[in-house]
Amino acid sequence: MTEKGLTLDHVSIAIGGRTLLEITHHVRPGEVLTVMGPSGSGKSALLAFIGGFLDPAFAAKGRVFVSGIELTDLAAEERHAGILFQDPLLFPHMSVAGNLAFALPEAVRGRAARRRLAEEALADVGLARLGARDPDTLSGGQKARVALARVLLSAPRALLLDEPFSKLDADLRQQMRELIFSKALKSALPVVLVTHDEADARSAGGPLLRIGE
Repeated sequence: MTEKGLTLDHVSIAIGGRTLLEITHHVRPGEVLTVMGPSGSGKSALLAFIGGFLDPAFAAKGRVFVSGIELTDLAAEERHAGILFQDPLLFPHMSVAGNLAFALPEAVRGRAARRRLAEEALADVGLARLGARDPDTLSGGQKARVALARVLLSAPRALLLDEPFSKLDADLRQQMRELIFSKALKSALPVVLVTHDEADARSAGGPLLRIGE
């Protein structure tokens, strides 16, 4: 398959002999596919299958392609899937800029060049001049922005969102929705969002799949 974007080709995920989901879908560059369903319906398992870190307790079939590259048999680190979780998962022993520089591809060489790109990425998400800060001194919304900037710096092929807005208050939630979806569109990244929140789906504006209902 050479079509640009993310293709889920007859993907099915089961546990204990019970099929949780079956999906065939194509996500265009910049588009957000929202997957909604109750807890235990397999939403996070779907992201784990795409990203290459599905728990072996699950049985999965099907294939995943990104712009003609089949990811299914690649190791997780070779898939280059950018992932955002409910928690920002910043490294506490690194500065804010250090967190971002860590995500840069190895092809970017030189401490000064990596630091410059990290600072530019921070400015791009509204956090200019915060590179020297300790992540623990940031607010929840600032941490979420750093996590987004770090993922984008890693040059992902696709973006996977595992309820990344759920721990933010209402105002911050809408700000982060708008920021993440606009960045994905600008970078032409296909996005898969799993959520319980109908407002997330409305903000995403793309196709919606309901599972486990």
